[in-house]
Amino acid sequence: MAITAAMVKELREMTGAGMMDCKKALTATDGDMDKAVEFLREKGLATAQKKAGRIAAEGIVMVQVSEDGKKAVAVEVNAETDFVAKNDKFQGYVAQVAEQAMETSAADVEAFLQEPWKFDTTETVGEELAHQIATIGENMNIRRFAQVKEENGFVASYTHMGGKIGVLIDVETDVVNDEIKEMAKNVAMQTAALKPLYTNRSEVSADYIEHEKEILMVQAKNEKPDANEKILNGMVMGRINKELKEICLVDQVYVKAEDGKQTVQQYVDSVAKAQNAKIVIKGFVRYETGEGIEKKEENFAEEVAKQMGM
Repeated sequence: MAITAAMVKELREMTGAGMMDCKKALTATDGDMDKAVEFLREKGLATAQKKAGRIAAEGIVMVQVSEDGKKAVAVEVNAETDFVAKNDKFQGYVAQVAEQAMETSAADVEAFLQEPWKFDTTETVGEELAHQIATIGENMNIRRFAQVKEENGFVASYTHMGGKIGVLIDVETDVVNDEIKEMAKNVAMQTAALKPLYTNRSEVSADYIEHEKEILMVQAKNEKPDANEKILNGMVMGRINKELKEICLVDQVYVKAEDGKQTVQQYVDSVAKAQNAKIVIKGFVRYETGEGIEKKEENFAEEVAKQMGM
């Protein structure tokens, strides 16, 4: 019996198995859909679809930097449990995803999943993900990736807590040496610890500033209802500046500063002066595993009882 693309598509939607696996199953069972499902189940490949509804909020962030330091990537791949996230097989798979992401031209994860898998071009990135879900036995998700390129300098990286947080720092500089690399790593560690939202104030939108001013003005009027407009504006601008110092990386107080006052920008400038270099922190990527994902709260006793059929 001739195996059609429509049959392969139907089987894939029923089982969540990869395209090539579905084709093999249909060929082996002479196009019998039910037998093909059994074939895939026996091979352990028909489980991905069932697992796809479960929340994957654990996992790791992995960073990779090219040998010349000009290009880097950060990827976040999620799993359901911390146990699997620490598993060597899972981490090996994430390293492959990072390697693929280093070369991708995809603009988003959806396009990335449609690409040929570089380690087996007979299948896509998405199909390989389905294989991994079936093999590892948990729902998994390639959540996001980001490439950073810097021809006039280098990209620094830092990973915290075995992949809980991953950071890339885009450093434009006319001098690259150990001292400047150490500075960049310190800035990456700062980014991991203090969670800035922006690199500098130029990235903060005027709309955001105006919105904050409106909120802070109401606060100021509630605190000092008799104050004149000049005093209120002064209070608002003071608070805006304080907030910007917290959310903009280069304006933050440098965590290793001995005087507790030096900003990240002042630290970078001091290294630049000492090394007779021009240094600009152009941008950063900071991924934290599971941030923004709502984790499902499980009652352990209920879960055990459910597993035992009680």
